[in-house]
Amino acid sequence: MSKKLYTEYEIEILQKNPNVKAVSSKSITYSPAFKIKAVKQSRSGMTSTVIFENAGLPENLVGKEKAHHCVSRWKKSVKLKGEDCFHNETRGNGTQSKGSIEDQLEEAKARIAYLESNLDLVKKLELHERSVKNGKGNGLKIIERYELIDSIIREYSLKGMVKHLCEIAEVSRSGYYYWTNNEEMRYKKYEQDSNDFELLHQVYIEKKKCGVEEIKMALKAEYDIVMNHKKIRRILRMHGIISPIRKAKPYKKMMKATQEHHTKKNLVNREFDRGTPYKVLLTDITYLPYGKGQMAYLSAVKDGATGEILAHHFSSSLKMDLVYRTLEKLESVTKDIPETERYLHSDQGFHYTNPTFQQNVEKMGFIQSMSRRGNCWDNAPMESFFGHMKDVVLSERHETLQDLWNSVEEYILFYNHDRYQKKLKKMTPVAYRDHLLWTA
Repeated sequence: MSKKLYTEYEIEILQKNPNVKAVSSKSITYSPAFKIKAVKQSRSGMTSTVIFENAGLPENLVGKEKAHHCVSRWKKSVKLKGEDCFHNETRGNGTQSKGSIEDQLEEAKARIAYLESNLDLVKKLELHERSVKNGKGNGLKIIERYELIDSIIREYSLKGMVKHLCEIAEVSRSGYYYWTNNEEMRYKKYEQDSNDFELLHQVYIEKKKCGVEEIKMALKAEYDIVMNHKKIRRILRMHGIISPIRKAKPYKKMMKATQEHHTKKNLVNREFDRGTPYKVLLTDITYLPYGKGQMAYLSAVKDGATGEILAHHFSSSLKMDLVYRTLEKLESVTKDIPETERYLHSDQGFHYTNPTFQQNVEKMGFIQSMSRRGNCWDNAPMESFFGHMKDVVLSERHETLQDLWNSVEEYILFYNHDRYQKKLKKMTPVAYRDHLLWTA
């Protein structure tokens, strides 16, 4: 039989009933006359529910199955002790001993805590339910419900209310007790997760706030630790750490080519990785804000096979010298490489359609290739590098050009030597380049 606690409104109604001798939030004491009458009516064949309803005590007021249990108990008492036993009862006589006022206060406090806990649990469940868009249930996991029940029991110092709270939260009582009995095991798991988090956070910072897959590769390569990516994601999320996700941005054309500038055909045709370093090189320019609305520019060349940044130049000006200096640095890197069919691929920006630039590229032994107009996918690896770099470099505000330049240099060094990539067989660009050259 479930324990029913009576509200102030229910107590007020019961106190007005002549068949009730006394009532509290937890129990009802009935008058001796009603008990004797109920026993006689029951013996005549009237059901307990009808007896109580005729007396103004319906089931929804006194509680489910209350009538049956009371009449059954009274019939046993009459059989053993006779009807006089009801007149000799001291229960409900209102005799108060010392400290009864304190008892009533404690009872009132317990009742208030009970009501508040019910209201608190219902509110939390409803609040979560409103946040679930599909409207199917409240969406809380079973363990989250156990935690909610446990927190309410501790907060309001409730005892013996587990079954009632489990019914409200729609979970099994046995499941809740199983969950509480495994607290020691959960604590050990929490300790292990805390230790793992220290290492994961260290790698996360060292690798410039990288993603889960990069963290997994770094753990294997640098610490010889194999950790499931689901565990890494769970521990990081538990501590509120989520890797930044770069939003896709539309391709922006630099400028329209003048009449004297000429575009080149797309000879690369998105076949960036030809399996050999220095075969297909990609180049582009990006902007980097700093200070109070000031702008700096970075020109870079990326190897399509290894992902390595072979050459780059940083400037506060968008003049042609930006790409000329980049070509000079690229030439110093590739001058000792045996001459083969090599491509330098870019977009159709005015820097790359400039006749002088095209002549310099040809002198270096490169075949120039260009993306189709307005098609960012034709130079996707270069766009991807700039996007990831900005996520890291621009995550902090830079007041001076020197500070910005230092951050760019630091990131490119990190990208080439310390950023593991799954598509490079879990190696860094430089390590993968050496691997390709060694196996060639």
